[in-house]
Amino acid sequence: MSASIAEATMYRYTDENGQVVISNTIPQEATERGYDILNSNGRVIETIDPAPTEEEIAAREAEEQRQEEAARQRELDRKLLERYSHPDEAVRAMHRKIRELQGLNQLKRGNISVIVSQLDSEQSRAANLERSGRDIPEATLEKIRRLEAQIRDIEREINSQNADIKALRERFEADIERLEEITGEERTVPLDPDDAGQ
Repeated sequence: MSASIAEATMYRYTDENGQVVISNTIPQEATERGYDILNSNGRVIETIDPAPTEEEIAAREAEEQRQEEAARQRELDRKLLERYSHPDEAVRAMHRKIRELQGLNQLKRGNISVIVSQLDSEQSRAANLERSGRDIPEATLEKIRRLEAQIRDIEREINSQNADIKALRERFEADIERLEEITGEERTVPLDPDDAGQ
């Protein structure tokens, strides 16, 4: 083909008035409308398509993006199906993970109860000293401050974990909904672990 093009001496194109022109040169604006390359016998050896319009370029880019997103979704779906073959499996996995995190929160609340008990004891001792007109030792005040700080820290951890549980639940619910779509199966296990009787 390249040898044939090298032999070509003519171009056929349509000018701005819609007239077909055959010439050994081609103006720049005509190249955007598309043209034919002719050999020395006047036969078409190659057709150059018109330059795409802005709308065509935008449409092509949008289609490429749509295909990329579809490919990404297919890969996500494949990985999801590797983990769970049925929406109920994902629901049960969500229940397990939520129960684990809630169990950790229960332990932390238990720790708070122990610290609150220690704090009450220290505060009572300090109050008794005050009532008897004696100074509260700095060590006692420092212990009260430390116990109060520990309670605040654990409460922050519980709040953070509650946020994690909420985010985990949202991710799982999105996965469960997607599994229902791609498997054509509906979940039969309730989303709320308390309703599932597990």
